[in-house]
Amino acid sequence: MPLSFSRRDLLTTAGGGFGGVALAHLLAGEGLAGVPGADPAWPLGGIHHPARARRVIQLFMNGGASPMDTFDFKPALEKHHGEALGPKEKPEGFTTPAGNVMKSPFGFARHGETGRWVSDVFPWQARQVDRMAFLMAMKTTTNVHGPASYMMNTGFMLPGFPCLGAWVSYGLGRIVDDLPEFVVLPDPRGLPYNQKGNFSAGFLPARHQGTVVDPGRADPIPDAFAADVYPFARGAADRDTLALIQRLNRRHAAARPHDTRLEARIAAGELAARLQLTAPATFDLTTESAATRRAYGLDRPETADVGTRCLVARRLIERGTRFVQVWSGPQGAVNNWDNHGSIPKELPPIALSVDQPIAALLDDLGARGLLSDTLVIWTTEFGRTPFAQNNQGRDHNGGSFVTWLAGAGVRAGATHGASDDLGFQGATGITTVHDLQATILHLLGIDHTRLTFRTAGVDRRLTDVHGHVVQGILA
Repeated sequence: MPLSFSRRDLLTTAGGGFGGVALAHLLAGEGLAGVPGADPAWPLGGIHHPARARRVIQLFMNGGASPMDTFDFKPALEKHHGEALGPKEKPEGFTTPAGNVMKSPFGFARHGETGRWVSDVFPWQARQVDRMAFLMAMKTTTNVHGPASYMMNTGFMLPGFPCLGAWVSYGLGRIVDDLPEFVVLPDPRGLPYNQKGNFSAGFLPARHQGTVVDPGRADPIPDAFAADVYPFARGAADRDTLALIQRLNRRHAAARPHDTRLEARIAAGELAARLQLTAPATFDLTTESAATRRAYGLDRPETADVGTRCLVARRLIERGTRFVQVWSGPQGAVNNWDNHGSIPKELPPIALSVDQPIAALLDDLGARGLLSDTLVIWTTEFGRTPFAQNNQGRDHNGGSFVTWLAGAGVRAGATHGASDDLGFQGATGITTVHDLQATILHLLGIDHTRLTFRTAGVDRRLTDVHGHVVQGILA
């Protein structure tokens, strides 16, 4: 039978500081913290119920991907094109007053056995729709990038709260000891809105924050190895130096048991030593076949960057990383999904950069048998208005946007919810950000109401006091 107490209860009983961290590591290694091996009846793990997913790849379209130009076909936009049907007063978070209705400049067609409408900006993902479950009426609480990105990642609009990846790391622990359990692959052109706040552990122990990796660099994980100008700091000297530093760190931390940054630094030092053995092989894509590299688009400048990061994401989860986040687009007014100026000009290139790599990722995971225990999520912080901005652009809109999920525990081809005729607001089956987060945790074997951490006298959780599992998309 599964254990009747939670990991948090166990850690609280055992005490904080090194005791809690050491016990967590011990339990994870023995399979008692909800990782695989805890019970033969729960082969994929889970701390509150049997898990359907063992690991997660989250694909985040930074800037607010337009639903009515990608996955949410709205014939009414063409019918009412040019009409002034938007709100008369400028809604909060809109950058300008609403313009007239604007039809999509792109063609739509039905795809797959499910007949899913997909824009022609996504020809590769269109072939994958029968694998996906769509949330067609996602809703968030703000039309501003920073708060919306915090909300999607942490469940709150303010900084200082742990992100989804950190909660998963805290709740389930690591699968292997020689790779980080939570890895972030940002756009090399820059970090997203909120910078590293989206990957933060917040008030959770600092070791659960995301490890930022840039696969395009010669050293994807900075400072894992001594620079070439310091050849003396390698081999035995490197090991001896690390051992000395770790002894000093432990002595320093013993006098400060409540400072989790010290514990995180010690854990990071130990992991860095192990990464010297595993990182070179993990990030060496030359070992992949030419066919695989072509499939991810590594041979084309338009898709090579996202293709590289999607391929690295597959290699990471294949080797035991639990949560990988792949970002498309930096913060700012260009090179992302924040298409205020011109949907016809700005959306196609960013869509092109992700489309083939994402489709290849799903195919690759499926061919390797990894899709059966890996959850893939495609999302963004909010949608766009059906009303024109600057004649051809679209403004921010938290009223309705699209998210899709595929893989472990997901009912392939499912659709939940619908937006109104113009795609401005959710109409039926509205899914909140907290509902999405609750569903993701559920698939990982976690009851979102029970994964909590006490801070400042409050039992905090990812979903605050909200959220319901979206049963309609579960297999």
